[in-house]
Amino acid sequence: MFIIETDYEHQNKISHKAKYSMKALYSIKAEATGGRNGHVKSADGVLDIDVRMPKALGGSTDGYANPEMLFAAGYSACFDSALNRIISIRKIETGTTTVNVEIGLVSNGEGGFGLKASLAANIPGVTAELAEQLVADAHKICPYSNAIKGNVDIILAATNI
Repeated sequence: MFIIETDYEHQNKISHKAKYSMKALYSIKAEATGGRNGHVKSADGVLDIDVRMPKALGGSTDGYANPEMLFAAGYSACFDSALNRIISIRKIETGTTTVNVEIGLVSNGEGGFGLKASLAANIPGVTAELAEQLVADAHKICPYSNAIKGNVDIILAATNI
């Protein structure tokens, strides 16, 4: 297991320059109504679900999706794609990879909230050392990892079971 440390020094600086000025390779829009106790829908209608605050945050039930769940699902799928891209480029033989992401909602100590993330990737058929290197390299190219870099503490773990 290894930890990617976050540098909070620049966190409160606001930049009006776009980090990526290139044309988007893909873009999707979504709309939320009602916040954490409402509804989310993608512009194309593929995602169309109710969201509710989980019991741990004062909600009445855990039987609905919530923003952290949706983020964890997206991050795990995206990271697994980045991982498989690295594996493919390097022409490494592996078993089927899996990526589990846990997203935690945390207090930022200033009356607001932030996120923390734990990511565990399993890459069967490689050495433990190679599994760690592949995860570290996938972390460098994953759009979600790059989006939260410097804002979210991330713990990465790699196994080879």
